[in-house]
Amino acid sequence: MGTPKPLTESQIETELDRVPGWTRDGDTISRTFNLRYHAGVAVIVHVADRERRIGHHADIDLRMDHITFSVTTHDADFKLTQADFDLAARIDAIVAAHQAIPLD
Repeated sequence: MGTPKPLTESQIETELDRVPGWTRDGDTISRTFNLRYHAGVAVIVHVADRERRIGHHADIDLRMDHITFSVTTHDADFKLTQADFDLAARIDAIVAAHQAIPLD
């Protein structure tokens, strides 16, 4: 499959428009969702299963009342790739299915 190709600045801006609520900090995109701890655990299990299937993983920070996902492509020297935005969209769908409330 090869090394993922980093996106250009223009491509990153286009992709950010496709995943509202996600913010960029350098070469990472992140989003925080407001949900109870046990719901967060369920979301993590669901996201982890999806990540395993697609071979791309987020950094996850679970707290008592929220969960934050941060995504970058480690195999592309920690740059943003299409895989990051695809995973962000998948995470949005999973969190929505668990009826979590985003902190937007």
